[in-house]
Amino acid sequence: MRIALACLALLFAAPAAVAQTPAATEMPQPAMVYSDQSPAYRFFPGDEVEVTIFSAPELSRSATIGPDGRLALPLIGAVRAADLTAEELRDILVSAYSVHLRMPEPTVTPRTYASRQVFVGGEVARPGIYEMPANIDAFQAVALAGGFLPSAHRSDVLVLSRASGSTSVLRSIFRCARSRNGLPNAQALQRYDVVYVPRSRISQVNLFMQQYVRDALPVQFSFYYDLRGNRNN
Repeated sequence: MRIALACLALLFAAPAAVAQTPAATEMPQPAMVYSDQSPAYRFFPGDEVEVTIFSAPELSRSATIGPDGRLALPLIGAVRAADLTAEELRDILVSAYSVHLRMPEPTVTPRTYASRQVFVGGEVARPGIYEMPANIDAFQAVALAGGFLPSAHRSDVLVLSRASGSTSVLRSIFRCARSRNGLPNAQALQRYDVVYVPRSRISQVNLFMQQYVRDALPVQFSFYYDLRGNRNN
């Protein structure tokens, strides 16, 4: 009797042990990884920058990068700051102030950052403009917009990105297995990128039938079967 009870206990305990193994191995991975090798932030119009000149404190001030990408500073005028890192901007200020000061020692410190918006459109629940809380990928941008609609073509999402003055179109493929484990190799979106979710083919066919066949013709397309198996239109 004791042996039978022990066998029953092992029989019911085995599935639980097996079920816990995949949960331990399938750990979600972060979508974006930050490390010392991550590229430095580059300034953008609207960012506020604090420039400190230790050898001439009266020239120190906080200024906002204008829409033209330039930073207006006393004594040297406007200098380009957009698309530069803090170190690159500091080197430019050293060169510019060296004409007027013997030993300029400027430091550049970001104070506030301009809006980081992306556009999400197409077959999503809430198309619109969204503020990026951090570095996010296209899948996370779709999540901000309420997720996919049933009519979405999930395996062919387009990302229109403007980088370095050019426009490139990237195709993102979303698989169910990859979405469950995160997208660790996904590319981060940039300011004003456009994420577009197209309509699936079956949805396009249904829309065509609705707009150009059913709504355009005053004929009711329907049929039914009677109990004897004869079809009636």
